[in-house]
Amino acid sequence: MDKTIKIVVAVLVVVFLGGAFLFVSPLMKPASPALSGNDVSGAGNVTVLFFYGEECPHCHNVMPFIQNISKKYPEANFQMLEVWHNETNSAFSASLNQKLGIQNPGVPEIIVVGNNTPLIGDRDIPAYLEGVILEQLKKKQ
Repeated sequence: MDKTIKIVVAVLVVVFLGGAFLFVSPLMKPASPALSGNDVSGAGNVTVLFFYGEECPHCHNVMPFIQNISKKYPEANFQMLEVWHNETNSAFSASLNQKLGIQNPGVPEIIVVGNNTPLIGDRDIPAYLEGVILEQLKKKQ
């Protein structure tokens, strides 16, 4: 009986992790060469940096919204940057927040390059992101 429970738990863990990967993987794009260092000039299209933590429930609440808005605005370059397990992304997030004078950032966090105002949390991101994207798109015209 003990062995059966362990097998069932192991199968459930594998199914859960596989489902989480399938949910997140369509959102991911490779890092933009323009963002590979500390350059956040925003040359070209609008760049939306989405910093998230893999196990963060608030981040997972926002992900369907991000997926939908990224389809609505294909001219925007959405960068999905996991910061809890990726040291490079974590360092980039910390450096960017420091440069922008953002104290106490958390996840989920969005920074639209050029706007320099963070949207933090699963309330502000859905409430304000589209307006910020539209504002930046107008500036790029």
